[in-house]
Amino acid sequence: MPGAPAAPAPVATGKMAQQQQEAGDLRRLVNEAHPPRAADLAELHSLQKTRKERETDATAASLSATLKSASREAGPRVVVREPKHLYLPQSPRSRAAAEAEQTDLIKEMFHEMGDIGLKPVVVYHNLSVPELYEHALKYEPSTHIVASGAIATLSGAKTGRSPKDKRVVREPGSEADIWWGAGSPNYEMDERTFILNRERAVDYLNTLDRLYVFDGYAGWDTEARFKIRVVCARPYHALFMHNMLIRPTEEELHDFGHPDFTIYNGGAFPANRYTSYMTSSTSIDVSLKHKEMVILGTQYAGEMKKGVFSLMNYVLPKMGILSLHSGCNEGKNGDVTLFFGLSGTGKTTLSADPHRPLIGDDEHGWSDRGVFNIEGGCYAKAIGLKEENEPDIYHAIKFGTILENVVFDEETRHVDYDSNRITENTRASYPIEHIENAKIPCVGGHPKNIIMLCCDAFGVLPPVAKLTKEQAMYYFISGYTAKVAGTEQGVTEPEATFSACFGSAFLMWHPTKYASMLAEKVEKHGTNVWLINTGWTGGPYGVGYRFKLRHTRAIVDAIHSGELTKADFDTMPIFNLQVPKTVSNVPQEVLMPSNSWADKENYTKTLSHLAELFVKNFKKFEDGGGHVTAEEAHKILEAGPRV
Repeated sequence: MPGAPAAPAPVATGKMAQQQQEAGDLRRLVNEAHPPRAADLAELHSLQKTRKERETDATAASLSATLKSASREAGPRVVVREPKHLYLPQSPRSRAAAEAEQTDLIKEMFHEMGDIGLKPVVVYHNLSVPELYEHALKYEPSTHIVASGAIATLSGAKTGRSPKDKRVVREPGSEADIWWGAGSPNYEMDERTFILNRERAVDYLNTLDRLYVFDGYAGWDTEARFKIRVVCARPYHALFMHNMLIRPTEEELHDFGHPDFTIYNGGAFPANRYTSYMTSSTSIDVSLKHKEMVILGTQYAGEMKKGVFSLMNYVLPKMGILSLHSGCNEGKNGDVTLFFGLSGTGKTTLSADPHRPLIGDDEHGWSDRGVFNIEGGCYAKAIGLKEENEPDIYHAIKFGTILENVVFDEETRHVDYDSNRITENTRASYPIEHIENAKIPCVGGHPKNIIMLCCDAFGVLPPVAKLTKEQAMYYFISGYTAKVAGTEQGVTEPEATFSACFGSAFLMWHPTKYASMLAEKVEKHGTNVWLINTGWTGGPYGVGYRFKLRHTRAIVDAIHSGELTKADFDTMPIFNLQVPKTVSNVPQEVLMPSNSWADKENYTKTLSHLAELFVKNFKKFEDGGGHVTAEEAHKILEAGPRV
């Protein structure tokens, strides 16, 4: 009843008291064996994850210095996890003290940045792949997990590189080395403009709530290894460079210190088009003096990869090491083959051979010790990818892989590799360990064979030819392939494309510098050099047919077995190429192109036209660029086609 006094609690006596005592003892035993680990749900979540304490004062100081700008005396405080993710003591009293300390830390960070009104920057340093997945999915609306376990994302408005927006600072320490002028990919800028763009990128990055930093290496040869730091705003970019650079061990990361080269990727923020030397809102700037690269106005991740390669294309030759835009694999007897080729020639496909371990698919150095991969991953074209044609690449696309600009089914998340709705330049970035047949560490001996690939859409070059040393230099400097009608707007017939050293866009020295180094190494090590055409025969594109992949693979197998070094050869007119009379498992009638053309007169006319294109392209290299003598330049020129 209301107001009635509460009944007194029953007093435990006799047997009841004994049972309560036993129950209390049991609870104490259980708590001692399984003590409570969390006072609330938030603390329980904090117990779900553990991590190694690896950040040192030196690393934090290095990262802070990287983010320093002229508008502040010191860089932002470096925090590896957001304060709410930091682990707190279990006892309530020490936990309260830690929370108060974190509050003071946040206030201090705000105060330090108050001079320019910025929020505190949280720097995520060398996050793991799962953590980068979580961040990408949380903060990037265009990022999704697809059926294979890879993440698919978009690179923004730019789905390829912007070569005409690449700038190199003209400065006294390097200007005499750099290839400037006609045909060069190096558009100059002055140091002041570089500093302005650097400040623009750094100040933009300092306005963000979070930044990502990845420290890694370029070069598997430890005597030619460079420390690279990447500062970026997108988890996708951090994961990309995690894949493409060589990943340091915990011990190496602890001792990483200051980088040899830093990339500031402020790609989501435009360049000021009214700044000197700017031609658009995109600018990719390299300073060899400052050992830095700045990216503005493009989020295409390939700019970072090729920025590192441009650096290596400058510093490695100064060390007597030839830098090469090539694939590389190794046979069971240690015989190494280099594959040169522009996009669409089959370089990645042919270097990924199930019977030969892959050293690398794109960028290499050739030193006195042998060859080594510059990268820690692969960046394969994904358009038209099929398991039966490229099984190694297909199976490499799994957890940890980035798929750029691909189209996938909204429900099943299966990728449509044939779709070009977004771009023809769909890509897959993955660590080289994803290739089951990769050789780790990615180093090998001196090459026994070099294969220069072209996709001749004119249909007049042979499927294989053996080159002399001078011919090797000529075709290396030329870097020929052809665009096919219909692949680009306005291309209605085959169009010749020349890219010096099969990678003109990334060269820093004059092409003859690399060619002379190649010739010296080929002669010293007795390397065989071959030209392989993976394009058309029997007529140009639209009339003839493309060489079958199985026949190209049979030719490569014949090179590796030594069959072609013992072959008899015929000389092809105009180009004076040595064409083998027979190759195992390849129809004899396709070896000499003229035999495949029904219209012989048109064949000769088309062959002469292509020869004229070669001669016209080579005129800018006739003087030797200061890296070969006049006599050597003349011999190289004579090795080309005779019109």
